[in-house]
Amino acid sequence: MPTITAVLPHAVHAPAQVPYEDWRPPIHGVSLLVPVGADALVVADLRGLIMLPTGTVSDGQTPEQAARDVLLGAPDGLPALQRVACARKQLRRRKIITHVLATKPMTREAVAQLVYRDPRADLRVLPTMRVLGELTPTGQLRVLTSLQALAIGETAHIEENVVRATAPPNVW
Repeated sequence: MPTITAVLPHAVHAPAQVPYEDWRPPIHGVSLLVPVGADALVVADLRGLIMLPTGTVSDGQTPEQAARDVLLGAPDGLPALQRVACARKQLRRRKIITHVLATKPMTREAVAQLVYRDPRADLRVLPTMRVLGELTPTGQLRVLTSLQALAIGETAHIEENVVRATAPPNVW
């Protein structure tokens, strides 16, 4: 009895990869870069986890409006918010867009009046180099890119943890 030893080409299948698909609207968030003097930053300390103060951008709200809700207590509001970075990350079924806004440098006395929106975290003023040492690699990239963008007066675009020269379509 003859046996078939050849494999039919259509019978061999590689495992299919499911493409990423945005079937839900993106989540927009906002992070604040608040310089204190020339060598320190305001950070939120959530039980030892150091991060930039963050918040969410609600429907119909601009990132600037959302940023004003992250830190409260400044008598005249946060000084001169400026967009310095936009980070985009595609997850399995949703895109996360984080807008980084910077304020003009503040004094320690002005920062002492600020209250973070999350009562579980404490606001701290730490040296920039210490902040960079305690952040995750993604956080380090965002802070360094934001500081550079602030210094040159531009907006940086970070796509999947890679800094891009130009903005992708529909950034804002």
